[in-house]
Amino acid sequence: MKGRLLERDAELRQLQAVLSQAGRGLGSVVLVYGEAGIGKTSLVRAFAQEARDRARVLVGVCDDLVTPRTLGPFRDMARVTDGPLHAIVDVTAERDAVFGASYQELADRSTVMIVEDVHWADDATLDVIRYLAWRVTDLPSMLVLTYRDDELRDDHALRRVLGALARQEVQRVALRPLSAGAVEELSAPHGADAGAVLEATGGNPFFVTEVLASPDVEVPATVRDAVLARLRELDDDTQQSLELLSTIPGQAERWLVERLLGDRTAALDGAERHGVLQADPGHVWFRHELARRAIEQQLSSAARVAYNRQVLAALVKHPQVELSRLAHHAHQAGEPEQVVEHGVAAAREAATAGAFHEALAHYELVLRWSDLMPDEQRATVMEDSVWVLYNLSRFDQAVTRAREVVQLREQLGDQAALGQALITLSRTLYMVNDPAGSEQAVTRAVALLQPLEDSRRLARAYTYLAAILTLTDRLDEAITRARQALELGERTGQPDVVAHSLNYLGYALLGLGDPSGAEHLGRSAAIARAAHHYEYAQRAYTNLVEGLYRLGRFNDLDEPIALGLAYAREYGFASHEYNLEAHRCMLLTLRGRWDEAEAGLRHLLAGEDPGVLASFGLSALGRLLARKGDAAAGAPLERAWRAAARTNSVQAIALAGIARVEAAWLAGDHQGARQLAKVPLERTTARGAERYRGELLRYLVRCGQPSRGFAGCPPEYALGIEGDWRGAAEAWRSLDAPYEQALELAASGQPPELLDALRILDQLGAVAAADLVRQALRQLGVTRLPRRPLPRTRANPAGLTDRQVEVLGLLADGLTNAEIAERLVVSVRTVDHHVAAVLAKLNVTSRREAARAYTSSR
Repeated sequence: MKGRLLERDAELRQLQAVLSQAGRGLGSVVLVYGEAGIGKTSLVRAFAQEARDRARVLVGVCDDLVTPRTLGPFRDMARVTDGPLHAIVDVTAERDAVFGASYQELADRSTVMIVEDVHWADDATLDVIRYLAWRVTDLPSMLVLTYRDDELRDDHALRRVLGALARQEVQRVALRPLSAGAVEELSAPHGADAGAVLEATGGNPFFVTEVLASPDVEVPATVRDAVLARLRELDDDTQQSLELLSTIPGQAERWLVERLLGDRTAALDGAERHGVLQADPGHVWFRHELARRAIEQQLSSAARVAYNRQVLAALVKHPQVELSRLAHHAHQAGEPEQVVEHGVAAAREAATAGAFHEALAHYELVLRWSDLMPDEQRATVMEDSVWVLYNLSRFDQAVTRAREVVQLREQLGDQAALGQALITLSRTLYMVNDPAGSEQAVTRAVALLQPLEDSRRLARAYTYLAAILTLTDRLDEAITRARQALELGERTGQPDVVAHSLNYLGYALLGLGDPSGAEHLGRSAAIARAAHHYEYAQRAYTNLVEGLYRLGRFNDLDEPIALGLAYAREYGFASHEYNLEAHRCMLLTLRGRWDEAEAGLRHLLAGEDPGVLASFGLSALGRLLARKGDAAAGAPLERAWRAAARTNSVQAIALAGIARVEAAWLAGDHQGARQLAKVPLERTTARGAERYRGELLRYLVRCGQPSRGFAGCPPEYALGIEGDWRGAAEAWRSLDAPYEQALELAASGQPPELLDALRILDQLGAVAAADLVRQALRQLGVTRLPRRPLPRTRANPAGLTDRQVEVLGLLADGLTNAEIAERLVVSVRTVDHHVAAVLAKLNVTSRREAARAYTSSR
């Protein structure tokens, strides 16, 4: 690929870390491997370009020749060096002489020696590589080997070398295909369908480039022609067999191949020898999807349909065939009844497994034939697809389709089914920030279902009514409805309703300060996971985090946030990931890790609009920017407030409102702060909102408005409100909240405490509050004040990233890499890489020297 390397930053950092270690005399072998076209050469060439400033680079290449060049890569190196290799390679070209010369090249000075395409190396070259690999660990150099791991037969000579290296300290860099995001980035300038490109190429960078080079051709000629050239070398039986098999994506089972080809099965041996097919005892498959696609494209439409009908007929007779395969071949064969039959079953199977993109694709395929379905079946399929759209966070589409289902159900006149459709519409409306519409829909559903005595659907209606009551902070009503739903759900044997009821029962109880709510949420997640209701399990994780944060149980948040984020990313719940990530960044802000929090929030807000959840990220970022004295804080704060006001949720209104009040106080606008506090104060009088109300009152006291503590006010706020700054500061210190601790120290009005507060605020980068403290100190007659910290770019001449600065600070505190990893919630290997990069940038060789450099810079 030309231009910037996509998704190879981690690999480049790994190579750079190895080079840094080599510079300290800790040499290493690096194996860079992957399939043809995966970008091995691009990676090592990019690394070599960067490495030239720190080491000499020698590159040699093994060629795909009938007879490999003897010692070919070392001959390449000899041409660009005036060292020992130059003196002997072209003279003697003897392996033993090259041993010593190549070793001396690595020993004399820091060197990056790269040997590319080692799978084509001659025996002599492999012997030299093995010789160097055993000795490089004591040298100031690194040996980089690239190879195609998918082309190594069991008897390949390189396997012997790799076997010997297994006992060595070897760094392995396995190159993976590009992600969907990277393929989309490459496809965008061409206007290409990124999903189709990814499917066709498997994310192979070379094939992606080739496909995009021919945007009007599904399979580029450069790939297709190569495949077809190989095909023309085969006999007619083999070619016809490959044409039939080309209609089968992925691997074809041996039994299926034998059933389709009968006596012609043996004809496939030639295709395997020519590299068109690969096989094992159980399966046969094309070497690459593009090869299959190239052959399939040459078929006439009649032949393609006929072949797919043969495949479908063979598959339906087998009892264990995947439903998605049946749906695929039914569509390709032009069999609409079977498309509907197999497609709906496949969609439900995929949704149950949490494969929502695949489920949606099946539903959309089925709905192409909706005219063939009875209205009742069409309504059911459409409603099922609404929940798939919901799980994919496509909320606007989900609302549109849910309204269509309601309209269709109204026409059909089935009141029970209409009630169910209104329940579905209720949830989708809430997610597009229409809580009033959501409540109206589910209330109508309850009214329809109660007279019918449809206990199963009524249980579901009650639980969704409990949800909207909880989310709009009518917690006592919510608990009543949730308990009704729970009892009905258990009686009717609906584990999804039980899980959902426990979810909002637990959330409402937590909101009222009842710790038993956490137990209900844990039970909800367990029941939902066991019943494969993944989104309900995800809601339990998310609601637990929201509830614990609301109660100020900050030390209990790390584990549920980590578990919830991992679950959301595994199953693709983007809206829940947004919510949890926003709370993670809010927690980081509380703990004083502002740069990390800001980076996380900016990344979060750069994504798609999360609808009802938008205010969380916006208010968190706006508040952080206001603290940093950033004039850009106003825009996200106002957007957060508008979004929060539409939700009618106390939590959203409180978080956005407090952020605006704090920003006004920091700006010295006390009257404005008091005005901005009015609505949040009105909304935080009920149980469960004590923490928000306490924080609001604390800021109003700072603005000169007298206040008193109240029953249930968290002690860290109550102490500050009552004027006990010392007790409040200690309470915040115990919560690991340095900013709040500093604000309480500043409330002392005493120079020693004000100076302590200033030190903390300067370290955090809390420019706005630090300016207020400096002003207070000057008014007290203190003239010798600490200088304002330099901007990070000037204060950090080594060019450390924010994360590296954080790692360096923990390293200076004496933490081991394992302890740093635990603190930052990352892997030890990641910390190893950060530490190596820090040492290299600081130009030091030990952790002790790095710690001294950190201390002297403070």
